[in-house]
Amino acid sequence: MSSDAVVPVPVPSTAVPVGITDPVEKARTELKAALAAIEVKANVPRRVSRRVDDLADRARAFYKSEPVIATAAVIAGAAAVGAVVWGLVRAYTR
Repeated sequence: MSSDAVVPVPVPSTAVPVGITDPVEKARTELKAALAAIEVKANVPRRVSRRVDDLADRARAFYKSEPVIATAAVIAGAAAVGAVVWGLVRAYTR
């Protein structure tokens, strides 16, 4: 038995669904979508948090696949930061 039922496609919160005929309902939906788009674009802390989480996931995956290279990169990065801090302190104290 085949089913000809239409499966609804989820609409993102920043989009306006097709098929709204009532002008008031359409205006409300457009306003809601516009506000959601502004919130997504303007919420910098949330965007930064998601980006940091993505980078942390990528770093963990890299560490699992290449632990020696990842460890060497961490050591080199720490040495570079230490050298920069040492140079800044030395320049400041002179």
